[in-house]
Amino acid sequence: MSRVKEFNLPDLGEGLTEGEILAWLVKVGDDIELNQPIVEVETAKAAVEIPAKWAGRVQAIFHPEGSTVEVGVPIIAIDTDPNAGPLEQSTTGAPAEALPTPSAASLAAVEVAPAEGMVEPGLIGGAAPGGRTAVLVGYGPRNAPAKRRARKGDVPAQATAAPVAPVPAPAPIAPAPAMNGNGRVTGPVLAKPPVRKLAKDLGVDLATLTGSGPLGSITREDVQRAASGTPAAAEPLTVAAPAASVASFGADREQRIPVKGVRKLTAENMARSAFTAPHVTEFLTVDVTRSMKALDRLRDRREWRDVRVSPLLLVAKAVLLAVERHPMVNSTWAGDEIVVKEYVNLGIAAATERGLIVPNIKDAGRLSLRELADAMTALVQTAKSGRTSPADMSGGTLTITNVGVFGVDTGTPILPPGESAILAFGAVREQPWVHKGKVKPRLVTTLGLSFDHRIVDGELGSKFLRDVGDFLADPEAALLAWT
Repeated sequence: MSRVKEFNLPDLGEGLTEGEILAWLVKVGDDIELNQPIVEVETAKAAVEIPAKWAGRVQAIFHPEGSTVEVGVPIIAIDTDPNAGPLEQSTTGAPAEALPTPSAASLAAVEVAPAEGMVEPGLIGGAAPGGRTAVLVGYGPRNAPAKRRARKGDVPAQATAAPVAPVPAPAPIAPAPAMNGNGRVTGPVLAKPPVRKLAKDLGVDLATLTGSGPLGSITREDVQRAASGTPAAAEPLTVAAPAASVASFGADREQRIPVKGVRKLTAENMARSAFTAPHVTEFLTVDVTRSMKALDRLRDRREWRDVRVSPLLLVAKAVLLAVERHPMVNSTWAGDEIVVKEYVNLGIAAATERGLIVPNIKDAGRLSLRELADAMTALVQTAKSGRTSPADMSGGTLTITNVGVFGVDTGTPILPPGESAILAFGAVREQPWVHKGKVKPRLVTTLGLSFDHRIVDGELGSKFLRDVGDFLADPEAALLAWT
């Protein structure tokens, strides 16, 4: 049995097919323990740390940070018995037994090229450190000298020696380099594969850049500088500036953001939900002055002084109590049947740096008000830190989205797939309101309820929204009457 074991990217939940490597937490040569976190991976759900499946020593890391890897593909090689003696090393620095065996077809597809020193060291076809020849990753080392394909303008070498001394031909006149719209020289672009990958992810066209590396190759710094819009320190070409009165429209004034991870999954889910579930949205404006006073009294209580209390807590409680009165709202359309859930996995939409996610509080209807407050605090803190697990974002049955924190009055939210209702909670504002026959300044908010009209008809949706509003208008009276 091989002592070097390859660790494949696991399926992190719900049939995910790929993940992006955000950061390696170990490096080649590190001794690691069983279940020690070794890599941070972003899936379509969240960023998670993956633990080591074996203890041992890291022998090879197959994918750099920033690369997207399919589930089941090896990402790291671990020597499970590092004290048994040295391993035979391949020319790539990884154990020979850990590397894949190249096929004849793949080796034949690798082109080599003519002269040493014509390619930047480390580029495909160039001399690598230690006198090796850099080749495509996964194809093994070449024993032949490094060569490159002839370019336009190159003088082909003679196949055999002429019987007489050749007469030197006059040196050809190099044609003027072709220029693109940005004033850059066009032609073959020299860049390492990781640099090309970075440029693709950042939406940078390598043909528009002037490399600052050896032989004019493009470096990571060149790509990052172009992506951030920072001008290069020194430009070998001088391009006349366009007239001030002429507007410039081109790729240099556009930003390309790769659609992946959380954003990609959110887009797919929202498009599927929007075009499969017939949405209806209703609105209700509510005087929540008594709710805000109830929260103030709650904060003043000794046992609640260290608890995060917000208006969203009362909205969540109102939704949970309204579900008890109207359980059909907490259901799923399953084609030939409607599945009514007797539990509420309450989703709270959260905006994070990686995009919108909707973690949920499992069986929230069984929690007391204090337990609900603690669960919401933990959910928000975990989401902001980017550590929400896929399990916390699956199985939701009903969702609240708090658009009021952005100063928005309300909205028409799209249903998360598999759910039949979602409530938008708008900003709480002081507004003139008729109270006890007089116009007074009161704290007012607007609720927006979107629901699946295949399950929830207008009457049911209206009654559910009315009950949520009644609770927020007078939560103490509602608690006494409903529980």
